[in-house]
Amino acid sequence: MKFVDEFRDAELGRALAAEILAAVEPGHHYKFMEVCGGHTHSIYKYGVDDLLPENVELVHGPGCPVCVIPMGRVDDGIAIAHEPGVIFTCFGDMMRVPGSNGSLLEAKAAGADIRMVYSPLDALRIAKANPDREVVFFAIGFETTAPSTALTLKRARAEGVRNFSCMCNHVTIVPPLRALLDSPDLRLDGFIGPGHVSTVVGARPFEFIPADYGRPVVIAGFEPLDILHAIRMILAQLDEGRCEVQNQYKRVVPWQGNLRALEVMAEVFELRPHFEWRGLGFISQSGLKLSDAYAELDAELRFAVPGVRVADPKACQCGEVLKGVIKPWECKVFGTACTPERPIGTCMVSSEGACAAYYNFGRFAREKEAV
Repeated sequence: MKFVDEFRDAELGRALAAEILAAVEPGHHYKFMEVCGGHTHSIYKYGVDDLLPENVELVHGPGCPVCVIPMGRVDDGIAIAHEPGVIFTCFGDMMRVPGSNGSLLEAKAAGADIRMVYSPLDALRIAKANPDREVVFFAIGFETTAPSTALTLKRARAEGVRNFSCMCNHVTIVPPLRALLDSPDLRLDGFIGPGHVSTVVGARPFEFIPADYGRPVVIAGFEPLDILHAIRMILAQLDEGRCEVQNQYKRVVPWQGNLRALEVMAEVFELRPHFEWRGLGFISQSGLKLSDAYAELDAELRFAVPGVRVADPKACQCGEVLKGVIKPWECKVFGTACTPERPIGTCMVSSEGACAAYYNFGRFAREKEAV
């Protein structure tokens, strides 16, 4: 296959769906977690779930980088943005993530100089163009986006850009998966592994899942046939009594990962002892911070931040959604008090958020499951 259309071929999709139907055991309920929010959006955008047997259930995992940012970190970012002379930069979907006293977008409306950027290099260019201002980049994302932040910090230091700094909120994928698997309230039969993260870390880091927890993992691409093929591969492992990591996304994901990207990350970042995740609490060794060699570019050392832990709104059940305990439409404020225009929780904000996927593409999922 060479072109996108081939990965969306309806006939091939129906053929894979027939193979999946033939592979499932009648009376057995299968539950697979798609870790990445990009998979969730593809599943509902293309109606992949409608092609699956009734006893194959897909649940969302904690693979949306915006969704896992706790309210306290948003408050810290807003505090920095209100510092005199600061230009605060972040990705667009981060602008609307609610903190305890509003979002970055609302802080911008109140007078803070907050600007949307498409990459950390955009933030660095703003710093060069405004040498009399302090420019802060609010860095988010899993290992997928961490290399671009690392390379930007290396360039800033090499070019002597002293008015640029980074508030690092990068997280890693393995610790939250381990925390989920250790949770007593979640039963899973297998994982559709995250395609984007795996382009950097490779497939190898997920070997602990079959080794320690006896669950198969298939790294998958984001087209509908990729996802259907991954489900078929998981079912084949279960049927044959195998349990391993397989790489369905070989056209993009190398088994060992992107070694150069990993090398740059190891130079610029180090693991935080603890980092808070929305809905999952504090998970040790799960967040990244700037290493001592790059400490002069750390916004959290350059500015005073509140650092206060803030509880999520009681009405919001993003935590349960991120853990796959409930479906988005089971949240009592989904689609009513909480919408993409006026979100209460992060899962309704991000382009990778599960609630946004259900709201935009899965309007009939609730009716189907209620029948």
